[in-house]
Amino acid sequence: MNNNGMKKRWISLYVENQVGVLSKISGLFSGKSYNLDSLTVGTTEDPTVSRMTIATVSDDETFEQIKKQLNRLVEVIKVIDFTDVFVRMKEIMYIKVRRCSASDKTELFQIAETFKAKVIDYGRDSLLLEFVQTATKNDAVVKLMKEEFKSIEVVRGGSVGIESISYMER
Repeated sequence: MNNNGMKKRWISLYVENQVGVLSKISGLFSGKSYNLDSLTVGTTEDPTVSRMTIATVSDDETFEQIKKQLNRLVEVIKVIDFTDVFVRMKEIMYIKVRRCSASDKTELFQIAETFKAKVIDYGRDSLLLEFVQTATKNDAVVKLMKEEFKSIEVVRGGSVGIESISYMER
């Protein structure tokens, strides 16, 4: 892939909720050397159907190929291109900060308030924060935390999205 027209792309898939479907879809990406930036999957209101949200970076031509190949898979019920659609999209992220001083903890509570995070666990010298926001905002939080604190551990869950009812930004 060249860098011409490379941009972040989002796909949502409805798939049959069966053993092996996730590995088949992730295998399609790795087999074609397409990179997955994020992949989340969960059951829907119908227990026989799962919904996947996939983020990748590609050019238009490659992205069209990805969608065609996904549509060919028997287990794929529907492919939705979220790239240029108004979508509500959030990602869950946990950040554990260790070796905190009292002033570090004060700063962490201010960060939590600013970024609408929750402090979900608290120890003598550590704090665990939960963020549910866009991946871009989570990127900014990680950058800030790495600059401000000596010892952090980050776990991100990947984005999930749904088409907006009104025309709001992602």
